[in-house]
Amino acid sequence: MAKSVVFDEIGGPEVLRIVETELGAPGPGEVLVRVDALGLNRAEALFRAGTYYYQPTLPGSRLGYEASGEVLAVGEGVTGFAVGDQVDSVAFGGMSEHGVYGDHVVTAASNLVHRPETVDAVTGAAVRLSYGTAYGALVEQGGLRPGDHVLVTAASSSVGVAAIQIARHLGAIPVAVTRSALKREQLLELGAAHVIVLDEEDLLDRVREITDGRGAEFVFDPVAGPGLRTTAQAVAPGGLLIVYGWLDPRPAPLPLNWGLRILGYAHLDVLADPGARRRAEHFVDAGLRAGTLAPVIDRTFDLSEIAEAHRHLESNNQVGKVVVTVRH
Repeated sequence: MAKSVVFDEIGGPEVLRIVETELGAPGPGEVLVRVDALGLNRAEALFRAGTYYYQPTLPGSRLGYEASGEVLAVGEGVTGFAVGDQVDSVAFGGMSEHGVYGDHVVTAASNLVHRPETVDAVTGAAVRLSYGTAYGALVEQGGLRPGDHVLVTAASSSVGVAAIQIARHLGAIPVAVTRSALKREQLLELGAAHVIVLDEEDLLDRVREITDGRGAEFVFDPVAGPGLRTTAQAVAPGGLLIVYGWLDPRPAPLPLNWGLRILGYAHLDVLADPGARRRAEHFVDAGLRAGTLAPVIDRTFDLSEIAEAHRHLESNNQVGKVVVTVRH
């Protein structure tokens, strides 16, 4: 029997419960994975609360995108994976049916990538979605170049940290935005060239100062909401505003910046492109080997503490990734 995390109603972290399930053998094109670590994402908290862009199927909805572990069995027709392989899952498919929170999961082979031997399970669970999102938006669709200024809002999130490191890796200039001065030094240590603390500084004044009045070639924002009007004004003429989330669900009016380009980024679109997905995998693996990409683990929890892990995720106090480990 496997342990799986499910919820029967939308609500806070307390709705999450662990149940025993019979997974059975993997079917054609499927793989059975022993899960060693899970990476938590804000999307999963929104999904559990009923505020994600699609609704869970209740009761008994699963959730979760990122798992790292070992292949225990492969189904008919599976190529490229064998028993004993170390693998990571990538975000794909509806969470109610394909969520990976648990100690074992049966998933499509197409949902997996090989984890390099030098990368442990905790790192594997922390890297694919965050770094894949930042890479897909900034590089695949944005065309980030050396010397570009990249304004990263919600910079202490796992995707924000990934964006900072990817920008530095490519010779761009990451400018981190945070509300609390408590995170300033850590963001600088993680590679931000500049940190703007919203509780103490005016965003647009600081961006003009940092960029010699031009504005940032890229703004990378998961918040949206009414504040997007100000954030958009930080974009240089001809620059790109990338909105990859909606943490603030209120309407987001925009100014008529001359030459403003806007991209509503959907990571699943990149995952659905085999070429882009392959490039993302190799880019991230190369950065891990070089040490220029290194996910920050804010805190780890045991699977039995899944509700507490979600509470911590929603506290907004973390810097980097919240990871759940699985004991066997």
